[in-house]
Amino acid sequence: MSDQKPYHILVVEDEEVIRFNLEAFLRDEGFQVYLVSSGEECLDILAKEKIDLAIIDMRLPQLDGNIAILEARRIDPKLKFIIYTGSSGYMLPQELLDIGLDPSQILRKPLQDMSTLTQLINKMLSENPDLSQKNDSDRH
Repeated sequence: MSDQKPYHILVVEDEEVIRFNLEAFLRDEGFQVYLVSSGEECLDILAKEKIDLAIIDMRLPQLDGNIAILEARRIDPKLKFIIYTGSSGYMLPQELLDIGLDPSQILRKPLQDMSTLTQLINKMLSENPDLSQKNDSDRH
């Protein structure tokens, strides 16, 4: 990642400690990180910033993670998602399967090895390597 601009990662997590721990880890890994605590704030950021990937909790106040993902995909059809949930029984609903998400994009809290997150982010973003280069002039 040294020759290119850092990927922009949005963390959507209502638990402050988890949100800030993810931020610290991702910044140390070289990512540009945005933090929000709700689905509504997620949609607001996506309307203003070019985000490459969103890490999103499912249990959020008001607008839950599933709905937030569907709405976010309408704003940016190329946005990639990692679901980060504490629910051991969470399964992707059909609506998320229909827009291309798959079970490999679900990580369970607590994550024992944070390198798992980095590996998944890099794998997902390398599937479309031009992501970090597009619309750089639109980024703030």
